[in-house]
Amino acid sequence: MSPIYVTEPHLPPLEEFMPYLQAIWDKKRLTNSGPFHQQLEAELAAYLGVEHLSLFANGTLALVTALQALRISGEVITTPYTFAATTHSLLWNGIKPVFVDIDPATCNLDPRRIEEAITPATTAILPVHCYGFPCDMERIEQIADTYGLKVIYDAAHAFGVRHHGESILRCGDLSILSFHATKVFNTFEGGAIICPNAKIKQRIDYLKNFGFADEVTVVAPGINGKMNEVEAAMGLLQLKHIDAALEARAAIYRHYAEALASTPTLTLLRPPADTDWNHAYCPILVSADHPISRDALFDRLKANDIHARRYFYPLTSSFPMYRGLPSANPDRLGNAHRIADQVICLPIHPALGNDDLTAILDVLLNAR
Repeated sequence: MSPIYVTEPHLPPLEEFMPYLQAIWDKKRLTNSGPFHQQLEAELAAYLGVEHLSLFANGTLALVTALQALRISGEVITTPYTFAATTHSLLWNGIKPVFVDIDPATCNLDPRRIEEAITPATTAILPVHCYGFPCDMERIEQIADTYGLKVIYDAAHAFGVRHHGESILRCGDLSILSFHATKVFNTFEGGAIICPNAKIKQRIDYLKNFGFADEVTVVAPGINGKMNEVEAAMGLLQLKHIDAALEARAAIYRHYAEALASTPTLTLLRPPADTDWNHAYCPILVSADHPISRDALFDRLKANDIHARRYFYPLTSSFPMYRGLPSANPDRLGNAHRIADQVICLPIHPALGNDDLTAILDVLLNAR
C-alpha cells in the first residue's frame, strides 16, 4: 500500500482549474486584489455567514496583522496547546505570551485560568478553537468585557464550524482562518481575517499592503500579506466542492468512532454538544492502561507506513524561546501536558479509502 498520511490536500479536478488559469493569463492580473481575489472574499463571507473578510497569503501573516490592526501590546493570554504560529505571532509583535491551562474535554483555554492570569499589562486574549472545537466563547466574552480586553480567535482549524446554529467566526473582535494545504479548505497557502465591520476591514487591507491607502499615502507600517490570483482562483473552485469534502471527512470520523467504541483505552475526542463540526482532525487519547504507550503506538503506526501526528506535542510553552517564561512552568499547565503526552491525530481526509481505514484500525486494535 502507499503511505497513509494524517492529511492530504483535497484537490478538485485539474480540468476544472484550467479555465481559471486561462482567465488569469488573459487578464495578466496576478495580485493586488484582482477580480478572483475580490470574488473569493465575497463568496467566502457568504458561505461562512460573516459580514467582512480580508484574504491573506497565509494564516500566520493574518495573525500577525490582526494583532497590529487592534494595536495589541503588553501581555496576551493564550494557550500552550497549539501550533507554533499562534505563539510566534505574539513574539513577532513584541508581545509577551502568558500561557494558561486548557480544559481537557475540549483542549481549549480554560476560562477559569484566564481570569487568574490577568495583570495590569494584559491587553488581549488569544484563544484557539483547537481541532475546530468551539471555545467557551460566552465565558471568554464575559471576562474580556469585565477587564476591557480584546479577543482574537485563532480559528485556523474552524472553517465552517457553527455552534448553536451560529458561525463561531463571528465571536470576538477578530477571527483568523488558515487555508494551508493541510486544512479542510485550502488555497494552496492562504488565510483570512474575519472582521466585524467595514472600518476595521479597511485598516486590515491597508496593513496587508504595506500600509498604502492610495499610491502616495502610507498610513501604517504594513506588511506584504496579499493573496495572489492563482490562490484565490483555487479557493473559488474549492468552494464548489467543500460540502462533499466535509461530508467525506464526517463519514471517516464516524467509521473510527464505531470501530473504537469498545476500546476504552483509546478515547476519541468529540466537540461540544450542538456543534456543526468540520471534522478537521481526528484526535484520540491513549490512556496509561492501554497495552502499549502512546509513543509506542505512534511508532507502530509509522512502522506500517501510517503517518499519524502527535498534535500538539511538545507544547509551545516548551519551546526554547518560551520555556523561561513564568507561565510556561509545567506545574501551571498540568492538563495541557497530560493531553500532549496522550494524543494522536489519526489520518482523516476525503481520499482515505476503506483499505486505508482497515489498515489503520488493524494497528490500533491489535497493538500489544
